[in-house]
Amino acid sequence: MNEALEEIQRRVLWLAVRMVDAANRERETGDGVKVGGHQASSASLVSVLTALYFAHLRAGDRVSVKPHAAPVFHAISYLLGNLDRSYLTQLRARGGLQAYPSRTKDPDGVDFSTGSVGLGAAAPLFAAATRRYVDAHFGPREDSRFVAVIGDAELDEGSVWEAVADPATAGLGNVMWVVDLNRQSLDRVVPGIRVAQWAAQFAAAGWHVVEVKYGSRLRAAFAREHGGALRDWIDQMPNEHYQSLFGLDGEALRKQFLDGAPAPVAAAIAGVPDADLAALLQDLGGHDVAALLAAYAECDAVTDRPSVVFAYTVKGWHLPAAGHPRNHSALLSGEQVDVLRAATGLTVDTEWDRLDPSSAAGALAEARRAALTRPDAAAPQRAAVPQRSGVRVGARASTQEVFGRVLTDLARDPAVAPYLVTTAPDVATSTNLAGFINRTGIFAPDPRTTWSTDPVLRWVEGPGGQHIELGISEMNLFMLLGQLGLAGDLSGQPLLPVGTVYDPFVCRGLDAFIYAAYSGASFVVAGTPSGVTLAPEGGAHQSTLTASIGLELPGVTFAEPAYGTALDWQLCAALGAVAAGKGAFYFRLTTRPIDQAPFEAARERLGDALLRRQVLAGAYRLRDAGEPAAVQLVASGAVLPEVLAAADELADEGVAAHVVDVTSLDRLYSDWQAALRAGIRSARVPALPGALRGVFAPGVPLVTVHDAASHTMAWLGSALGVPAVPLGVDGFGQSGSVADLYALHDLEPGAIVNAALSAMALHG
Repeated sequence: MNEALEEIQRRVLWLAVRMVDAANRERETGDGVKVGGHQASSASLVSVLTALYFAHLRAGDRVSVKPHAAPVFHAISYLLGNLDRSYLTQLRARGGLQAYPSRTKDPDGVDFSTGSVGLGAAAPLFAAATRRYVDAHFGPREDSRFVAVIGDAELDEGSVWEAVADPATAGLGNVMWVVDLNRQSLDRVVPGIRVAQWAAQFAAAGWHVVEVKYGSRLRAAFAREHGGALRDWIDQMPNEHYQSLFGLDGEALRKQFLDGAPAPVAAAIAGVPDADLAALLQDLGGHDVAALLAAYAECDAVTDRPSVVFAYTVKGWHLPAAGHPRNHSALLSGEQVDVLRAATGLTVDTEWDRLDPSSAAGALAEARRAALTRPDAAAPQRAAVPQRSGVRVGARASTQEVFGRVLTDLARDPAVAPYLVTTAPDVATSTNLAGFINRTGIFAPDPRTTWSTDPVLRWVEGPGGQHIELGISEMNLFMLLGQLGLAGDLSGQPLLPVGTVYDPFVCRGLDAFIYAAYSGASFVVAGTPSGVTLAPEGGAHQSTLTASIGLELPGVTFAEPAYGTALDWQLCAALGAVAAGKGAFYFRLTTRPIDQAPFEAARERLGDALLRRQVLAGAYRLRDAGEPAAVQLVASGAVLPEVLAAADELADEGVAAHVVDVTSLDRLYSDWQAALRAGIRSARVPALPGALRGVFAPGVPLVTVHDAASHTMAWLGSALGVPAVPLGVDGFGQSGSVADLYALHDLEPGAIVNAALSAMALHG
């Protein structure tokens, strides 16, 4: 079997290198921009991934592949029959293979998207945590191992260690990380020998640590006379010294290796011919398939905690630029490709062929294809979310308060409750999840004694709990939400994941938020409290950019309701979409209680059916001037009381003003853009879509008011073709009362009135 694996990994190396080569030397792009690729980084993981896919994995296992090793993954997919040959020449082309593995865009069954450094490591960890939750609530799934193959430089990322240290990821014995320890990053040879530090950090977090450092040749040399001195010398050698050995051979290599070494080291290699010395000194365990498989088996035997394998590799293994400090983006020349093709036993006519099915390697590939084929899954049960909860909204209420009450009420609905799972980075109480948690409990793999005597927080911990409490890490929040939101794909059971986070700290988890959206995850996140309406907290806790993030982030629908019933309708609709796997939703909420009477007046005027449709479409007319309006006051969220007061002042001056409550800027903007693109592509004048046509008065100037950056709503003037004066928060706030800070940022009624007069003057 080892000979077959050796042949397979030679073919994998060839295909990975040739894919990048074809994309760069043979495909005309017409734009003069380098296609790129990572032949050296791919080469360092050929053995690791060959051993995994052709000898270790089972059908239910899920794997995250290092971004720069995407060509290796696709080569393996091709040899396993999971990728059409036509894709091999379409690396980094439109509709072809992506630069980095993508769940949503690659054609060959990628489990985890990778590309942002460090997140591909954490994703399988949180996917395993999700599987543990699903098994506890819906019965055991098939056994699965969650594997991450990562680069050593990824361990520089703080997000990796946040994930490793979080209590929510402890005890996951079905997790294995394999670290490609090639000791090179993009710009440099990694200085020092950091693996001991990393190993200690993993061990301190409760992980099982395995090191695969040396191949069979070096292990045999260590067993001979003076072998102990040889091993000690290599173990103690700085990375820079070791990497300097590549590109040398013969006497020059021997001299460089022995520089400063004690006499026994020279004696240990004295009998090694110059021609064989490079192969000996570069014989690292990360390219020894048997040693790798032994390490994987050792990890399998440890079932009470995660494992990490440090696989020592050569960046550019078996390529001309092996180990060179500038090999990260280096590409083989045509002549070098020809040499590698011949060394692999291929010709120009056979270079893209799969393995000969009559050979041992071909037979093994066919057997592994069958072993890794996943059976068609039965259709899972999904939540049936009602159009609204049973919550009654009082005369004054905040959206944060209503949010918590809606979730608690839905937890009483047997068609919804089993699927709800919430999570928060140590802010569950202050984001109004306490009632839900009191009802459902906190998830723990095993029952735990509850010692708290607090009569308000009755949080029971055990396998039946439906809230996963995290440490203070917004990155972990979005990583977990993303994997909970992929539970239907990766664990066979769709969930209704809901997360809460202080809105200003959405930015701290933004990389993971983007990653979750790019991966196609479905979930709800509430950022609360938000904006300068969180007045006493000061500028460090007052978010201004988050509304723009929500509006601009693909795959995420942003909503900012002001009134409790509107929030109820929108949240239930969002959860219904999540149940169907249709995207993620971001609600921006506040703690400011506001009078609900204006909404009830609009409800009486419009009726529930029409109002609900308009709320879900993104906007409705909260106050109708009842006559041709001179100006429209447009706002989202907590600033509506000031906007209504401004409308009253304008009315006193004889100026009729409509007040439009924008419940989802995202819905409005997406509809507008869709209409524009349809017009552009059909060469027709685009018509205003949906709520932009039905709610806003045509030809009437605007004032937009938002407890966020003013530009977030400013585009409405362009969409409607009228002058617009945008008011918002364009500086860091300070501590104070809501009235103080609204005055500071021109959000008080008087400023809105003046802005309305300016808009009218601009309109002429």
